[in-house]
Amino acid sequence: MNAAIVVSCEWLGGERWLTLEELAVAAGASPSFVRALWEEGLIEAGLIEAGAPRFEGMALERVRRMRRLMRDFEAGFTAAAMMMELIDEIARLRRMLDRAGISWRDEP
Repeated sequence: MNAAIVVSCEWLGGERWLTLEELAVAAGASPSFVRALWEEGLIEAGLIEAGAPRFEGMALERVRRMRRLMRDFEAGFTAAAMMMELIDEIARLRRMLDRAGISWRDEP
């Protein structure tokens, strides 16, 4: 039996900036959804060019995460935004513990 392996790759690093519309298409979201995330401070524009926001690749992951939270937990925008802020805070606290040399992982 033959098996097919499909590999998908996106490189959005470097000097490539995404417009709001490009980010929406890449994330499978509507431009109004992406704009709402930006206006609420859940994604950051790394650059404002001619009054229009430009986004780095990290924003793509955040838009996708927000959509997953809304889908997986059947959450509204506000609840998913709160979840995303809590996830960010946990990550920040874990980085602080790591820098301090304090183990936070449950190890056998």
